[in-house]
Amino acid sequence: MVKVLLAVTSANPVFYADGKRTGIFVVEALHPFEVFRKKGYEVQFASETGTYGYDEHSTGDDFLNGEDRKIWEDPKSEYNVALKNIKKASDLNPNDYDIFFASAGHGTLFDYPKAKNLQDIAATTYDKGGVVSAVCHGPAIFENLIDPKTKEPLIKGKKITGFTDVGEDILGVMDIMKKDHLLTIKEIAEKEGATYIEPEGPWANFAIADGKIVTGVNPQSAVRTAELAIDAFEG
Repeated sequence: MVKVLLAVTSANPVFYADGKRTGIFVVEALHPFEVFRKKGYEVQFASETGTYGYDEHSTGDDFLNGEDRKIWEDPKSEYNVALKNIKKASDLNPNDYDIFFASAGHGTLFDYPKAKNLQDIAATTYDKGGVVSAVCHGPAIFENLIDPKTKEPLIKGKKITGFTDVGEDILGVMDIMKKDHLLTIKEIAEKEGATYIEPEGPWANFAIADGKIVTGVNPQSAVRTAELAIDAFEG
């Protein structure tokens, strides 16, 4: 059985100018979960602290509707049952997983760069030949993520993508991020020695694979990112 560690943020602070909280962006966890489960993979949710909260904007009708909303609102859905079984990253064996997938929401910018236990699972998965994948703000997991084998940043020399600086400007959160000393995904790529690949636009469905590193740009790209992660693992 192929095992997937689906990472979520444990950060749930008030973030937006309208006073709403950030946290897990619903479809960026739900869509990958659905893709991996339909493939027959086993999926374990984990966060650094074993806790989570949702990004309040991600639960609005603009981002969550149709079948996605039905699944999210059904406490007995496979997704919700799995999420209730979320684990603290330090309680898991890093050697157990074949694919590491970092889901997103702006919350990840707060905790992923310091999430040593999640990062340990990601590095261990990669070093044993598994896939490390991330969507939207999920590539924040790569900030300060050192490969214990090479002692270099895990993404050094790799091509990655992720939520765009243009997108942050459109959402009106760039100043908030600067105030909180949060790097954009492009800045993280540059800091860690990776090449940031810009999509055609901030809302394009766009994901890329560079070997066993797979990244996607935004909520619209979550399914494609998970599919490419499967391809990278099975290839």
